[in-house]
Amino acid sequence: AAPQGPPVYVDLAYLPGSWSARTVDEEFFRRIRSLCYVVSGDDHLKEGVLRPLLDALLAGKHQWGVDIQVTLIPTFDSLVMHEWYQETHERQQELGITVLGSNSTVAMQDETFPACKVEF
Repeated sequence: AAPQGPPVYVDLAYLPGSWSARTVDEEFFRRIRSLCYVVSGDDHLKEGVLRPLLDALLAGKHQWGVDIQVTLIPTFDSLVMHEWYQETHERQQELGITVLGSNSTVAMQDETFPACKVEF
């Protein structure tokens, strides 16, 4: 177990992808308090750990005890993400969590991809 300490506040935190996503639990979100969390890693491994990671965000944010708005930024489309969003939308609102989606597309060279703008 990691030693207890005060939480760390950051503006932006990238959540690990693939097998490393399993290391993100309720304790992670209790200790790493970010205004924005980026969920990246569109792969089959991430799908298997995505729901526990998202549920850990809700549980960890519940323990903050302060009213800080949090934005969750997924960088890929996922059925698991859609289901979690639908099932926990009311809880997200209670905790001040906004899931950011985007219908915008950016074109660079020969590639186009979905994008969103985040301002601090």
